[in-house]
Parts: sequence; C-alpha cells; structure tokens
Amino acid sequence: MTGRIVLGANQYGKAECRVVKVTRASTGSTDGGRHAIEDLNVTTQLRGDFEACHTAGDNSRVVATDTQKNTVYAFAREHGVGTPEDLLLRLTDHFVDGFEWVTGSELSAELFAWERIAVDGQGHDHSFVRSGRETRTTVVTRAGDETTVVSGLRDCTVLKSTGSEFHGFPRDRYTTLQETTDRIMATSVTATWRYTGTDHDYDALYAGIRDLLLSTFATVHSLALQQTVFEMGKAVLERYDEVAEVSLSCPNKHHFLVDLEPFGLDNPGEVFFAADRPYGLIQATVLREATP
Repeated sequence: MTGRIVLGANQYGKAECRVVKVTRASTGSTDGGRHAIEDLNVTTQLRGDFEACHTAGDNSRVVATDTQKNTVYAFAREHGVGTPEDLLLRLTDHFVDGFEWVTGSELSAELFAWERIAVDGQGHDHSFVRSGRETRTTVVTRAGDETTVVSGLRDCTVLKSTGSEFHGFPRDRYTTLQETTDRIMATSVTATWRYTGTDHDYDALYAGIRDLLLSTFATVHSLALQQTVFEMGKAVLERYDEVAEVSLSCPNKHHFLVDLEPFGLDNPGEVFFAADRPYGLIQATVLREATP
C-alpha cells in the first residue's frame, strides 16, 4: 500500500463538567432566603489546527481541557447559567473567537430538573428533590461562521392505555404477532429539534415544544408508533417557525396481555407484563420540504 499517513478529523475537550449553580435571594446568605438551583452536565469539544500536537507533541495551540473546565465554572459564576442554550452560545464565542487557531466547536449540555420539597403545602425555600421528569439536552455547534443550536429531551417515558392499534402488517412463516385494535402503547421519547437562528426565548420554546409533543402523543389515535412519531414532529413544525426540523427516537416499550386462563381467570385488557427487551426502535426526522 502507498500513500502518506495523515491526521484526519479530530476534536478534543472536557467531558461531563457537572455544574450546580445556586442563586441566593440574599447575597452572602448561607442558609436563609429563597434559593434557586440549576444543575447541568457540560461537555466541550474544540476543533481547529491541532495537527502539531498530534504529530509532534507540540502543545503551543492546545487549550488545556482543564482550562476548558475552569472556563465553564467561571462563566457560571460571572454570567450566570440562564438557559443551557445561552450558556453554550457564550462559551462557544469565548473559545472560537478567543483563540485564532480554534475554528469550530461542539458544546453540549444536559439539564437536570429539581423541584422544591413541599412543607405544609408550600415549596421549601432551599430544599429540593430530584425530579423524575425527562432530561433537557442542548448541543451548540460552530463551523466557520455558522452556529447551530439543537435542543431536545431524553428519557421522557410516556404511556397510553388505549387509543392505539396495530394491524394490517404482512405475515409470513415467522410471524407470530397477533393483530390488535386496542393495545397499550408506551415509549421513552428522545427528541431533538434544530432551531433557525440563535436569538430565541429558549425556556419558553422548550416548554411549549415539550408540552406539544406530549399532547400530540396523547390525542393522536395511533395505528402505529411510526404514525405517532410523524404526527408529533409535524405538530411542532406547524406551530413553531423557529424550528427547522425535529428528530425523534422512540423505543416501543411492549406490554403484553398475561394469559390467566390456566388459573381460571379472564383478562379483559387489564393485566399486562412489561417486556424490556427486545424492543422495536422507531426513529424519524420530520422537516419542511425545502429545509437544508
């Protein structure tokens, strides 16, 4: 074989910088006042002219991963967190515009939800319980002069106990699945959506898109999980011009009716067992026809 061995595409950074930011109602307070908490997991990845480091061990253009980590924490203190999108956009500008040899980046964040512990019916000022809700996600990518924001959610487990059918599929010698006009449909939604531009009210958009995804799941009479996935993405695009495309990944969390006849009992769609694997995995991207 011939040909010179060269360095291909590469990036590097600090993975999973866990940032917990406490905002205190009264400055300097250690236990009193009303506090707010923001909990993120931030990963930085820089792209650019790092060939000398790989091929010659020359670190003169390496922004140390420890420096990247420290920058994340310092920005949380100096500028606050706000939305994960805004935090990542500020960090992107700092790294890409601040070092001439850094030409691009991919920064990502997960936002973990906390709720106030209820005491006598009221949310406590400074005590929290980790919410069982989904995790909010964000990826901000800079390539040349173009910045792209992709937000979303994962681990959003949903279930409807009726309003779902599955029939009319081809059968061959290996098909044992029975057709049904009434079944449990459950999934754990992973959804991402790409924004047009970068100047948005990200909190409001996230809340609205999340609620719309869930309400569409609940109200669409489903003939297949594929149909539901498409309708969920379509609903977001129809309502929000700020969104260019929606991608969804939905494992089918199967629930099978338990045969109770051996025990002399009927089972009119009431008792199921939840099978964790194997499972169907439905994935699709929904976008406007002219979207690049």
